[in-house]
Amino acid sequence: MALQGPIPVDFGFVFPHGAFIRGEVEPVRDFDKSTKDNPVQARDKETGERVWQVEIIDADPTAKGSVKVKLFGEHQPVPPAPPAGFPFAAVEFDGLTVTPYVDSKTNRLAYSFRAKAMRDPKGAAKTAAPAAGKAAAA
Repeated sequence: MALQGPIPVDFGFVFPHGAFIRGEVEPVRDFDKSTKDNPVQARDKETGERVWQVEIIDADPTAKGSVKVKLFGEHQPVPPAPPAGFPFAAVEFDGLTVTPYVDSKTNRLAYSFRAKAMRDPKGAAKTAAPAAGKAAAA
């Protein structure tokens, strides 16, 4: 079969009404390598990059709950800022992929989302903050 692994999808196909960031971008914990006193951040098995995640609210009025999108990079991705007076920032993802799987707890079909970058819907992509003292690559 030609279709294997994560399936590339257009952001507008998955979130036709848009999406909003809920909370902060957080490191994903590697549960195999972490201990109670020593948390270890997960790394992508293929690229070795650090794994981050952000919770997203789907703007579709019929959507229930939220989803998490995983992002990858050595530096924590920087989300768009919310407009003045609003608690949530609109966001779009570049390089979005979806991987369907069966949730063993509910025995239902679920989806895992990954993206290469996130950005303000009106602006340029923001992948990660540059390291202190280093200029961003052109």
